[in-house]
Amino acid sequence: MQSVGVIVPRCSAFSAVLAEPQSGTAATARAWVCLEQPGPWGGDALLESHLDAELGAELIRRSTGTGVRILLIRRPGMHADRHVPQRRRVYLASCAPGASWLERADLASPEELLELDFAALGRGESTGFGEPEAGPLLLVCTNGRRDVCCALYGRPIAAELAERHGDAVWECTHTGGHRFSPTGVLLPSGYLYGRLDAGFGDELLAARDVVVQRCRGRSCWSKAGQAAEVAVRVRLGERGDVLAVEPEVRRDESTWTVGVRHDDGRRWQVVVAERRLPPARPTSCGKEPAIPTALVVTSVDQLVPVA
Repeated sequence: MQSVGVIVPRCSAFSAVLAEPQSGTAATARAWVCLEQPGPWGGDALLESHLDAELGAELIRRSTGTGVRILLIRRPGMHADRHVPQRRRVYLASCAPGASWLERADLASPEELLELDFAALGRGESTGFGEPEAGPLLLVCTNGRRDVCCALYGRPIAAELAERHGDAVWECTHTGGHRFSPTGVLLPSGYLYGRLDAGFGDELLAARDVVVQRCRGRSCWSKAGQAAEVAVRVRLGERGDVLAVEPEVRRDESTWTVGVRHDDGRRWQVVVAERRLPPARPTSCGKEPAIPTALVVTSVDQLVPVA
């Protein structure tokens, strides 16, 4: 008897149907380096692409511990790498609250990126490596070798948005949270978003303030800090770049207290707890089912100023 194949839903379909919360799931980085690399990408893209693997390893070494995250980017559409010398676009972004910036450079070869002072970039300092770019820049994850959902759902959206917005939209390598695919990074603010569609991408690129809907968090904060900041934004209806997250205090293994302050002096104490979200399901395509966890805000209390 011939066996009948079983169709298993994609990890992003499970996540969407179960309305898994996205807040507090963004990658963590104070700054970003986005290097153009055409052609295919492997699961560990800096080491498994047409970028020289030794160069990729050296870039990883230099960025480690600096707060800088490196992505590979490419133009939406065909991904042929003809292995001929060509100029490479690179974007540098610092997502410091109230002082974020974006720069652009065109390199004769990717090895020129070794001249970048990664530590200074991680501190939010412009190194003069690139020229100021107005932004915003939207990077859509399409790294199918990391998770099929990213390529299957991300590539059509990136292509459609690029037709309307040109160089403001690029495909990028893994940013985490593929079960929220299609996912995107908005620079220079450093906010990450999930479950994108083309219309929402238009909204992100047109906005001149923070879009809270579908927000996974701002990369410059810890996971608990991301959840806390989004919760305060929702409470206030605040869309300006006016909130900062104070160092979190861990209460126990699964609960944190996070301070959030406004530029006008107001402060909030936010309690964030890690919760299991049954039932078990694949959190990435091809993985065995597991019960994921999510960060849930249990209270948001405004603090009374001390006289």
